[in-house]
Amino acid sequence: MSNQRIGSIDRIAVLMTCYNRRDVTLACLKALMNQTEIDEVELQVYLVDDGCADGTGEAVKREYPEVTLIQGDGTLFWCGGMRLAWAEAMKRDYDYYLWLNDDTYIFENTIRKMVDTSTVLSEREGRAVILTGSTRAPGNEICTYGGVKMNGFHTYPAFEKISPSDLPKRCDTINGNCVLIPREVADRVGNLSSAFIHGAGDYDYGLRARKLGISSWIAGGYVGECAGHAIEGIFHDPALSIGERTLAMRQPTAIPSIREWLVFTRRHAGWLWPLCWLRTRMRLFSPRLWMYWRGRK
Repeated sequence: MSNQRIGSIDRIAVLMTCYNRRDVTLACLKALMNQTEIDEVELQVYLVDDGCADGTGEAVKREYPEVTLIQGDGTLFWCGGMRLAWAEAMKRDYDYYLWLNDDTYIFENTIRKMVDTSTVLSEREGRAVILTGSTRAPGNEICTYGGVKMNGFHTYPAFEKISPSDLPKRCDTINGNCVLIPREVADRVGNLSSAFIHGAGDYDYGLRARKLGISSWIAGGYVGECAGHAIEGIFHDPALSIGERTLAMRQPTAIPSIREWLVFTRRHAGWLWPLCWLRTRMRLFSPRLWMYWRGRK
């Protein structure tokens, strides 16, 4: 991948993790490899194959041999896979680290757009910033992921998605689908927290950065497409019985566990964290009441 130099930026590590969705992962890589206006930029992909049984790793080796493929054991999930990819990439001290979900298909000018936006915002702020890109649902203008507003732990939803506008916007924290993190931020904040298995690690990262005076921004417009998660078969699904929804709620890919939520609230909920954490005990002792409170009757 080659082209015009983007300012003084030379080296970008793209961090990805995948599990048993070969065609989706390959489509993501195809969109990434079709980026324009990035000549003379070293773009290196670090992809964790978290024990895929569908031939994803073999297909990536065959079609994209330049990708650094890292083997997982099937227990890493999103946070663990991204931590592993990032730890490997940090050994080479890149100028930028781009988080990219393997179900996110970025537009051909996305990397150029995000690096240029990050440069302008960092100069304006006087320090490096985190930049997230908003994604839309395929075929429409519905925002699926991007920047997040924190409404407060006493409200529902405590975190609310922010739709993008033509110009960059500030946000409180981030979805991890497409996020550009400069070296200066990575050096200060570090890797994703090992306290989280799948979800909440991205929110935690943005909030940890915020405590250090590092702002998060949303790039102007959309940077790609990513379908929102369907509710069928998960704990939100009203077609499931309470027992089925309770079991689904306890899956690592559902919502953060009680232990993870304890860490999250202690870090970010202020002096009210014990009440915020205790409220989640309803998940175990009264799932029907908890789901009602969440507005998921």
